[in-house]
Amino acid sequence: MEYEDFLLLTAGAESELVEKKSRFIATVRPVACEKEAVAFIEEMKKKYYDARHNCSAFVIGSNAQITRSSDDGEPSGTAGRPMLEVLLGSEIRNIAAVVTRYFGGTLLGTGGLVRAYSGVLKDALAKCVTARQHFGVRFTIKTDYNSVGKIQYILASKAVTVENSTYGTDIEMTVIAPIEEYDRLCGELVEATGARIVLKEIERCYYETIK
Repeated sequence: MEYEDFLLLTAGAESELVEKKSRFIATVRPVACEKEAVAFIEEMKKKYYDARHNCSAFVIGSNAQITRSSDDGEPSGTAGRPMLEVLLGSEIRNIAAVVTRYFGGTLLGTGGLVRAYSGVLKDALAKCVTARQHFGVRFTIKTDYNSVGKIQYILASKAVTVENSTYGTDIEMTVIAPIEEYDRLCGELVEATGARIVLKEIERCYYETIK
């Protein structure tokens, strides 16, 4: 299975646009599941209860497994779907957005609505904080003190994150390595230590990376 990098939303943001006296307010928030996304949308509808529309879109999952959008009374395809396309194009996941519109009395037309909803959401996304996620393997390395220097040298030369180290009779490290490096890395560690090492896989998961 191919695991692609993605951006995880860690802090949301807001943005505002006025177009022909209509006021558009974009609110973006991190969500972990569809239930949280729905609750956030309802929260925005209550906050902006006097607005004409509260259009929404959200993307959940590393591969965008769950996507939803709503025009909330705007002409079909002029708000929710364009917002969803902006979210998908950003590669940001676990994200929900609501764009609130206070009608200014002038019709914007189909193209004008699409540009307004998309534009204010793009502005909000530019203010958000994200963290790049890469798929990897979290595992433990148990070894003696004579081998630890070789292990640390190898880990430092790879894109490997050392999460924790425990020093006792032996040394045990918890590390996470990119999935594409894992098998080769294990082989190098075994060879470098003369097999004086115990490797134990904990889980395969996404993790934050600077790459």
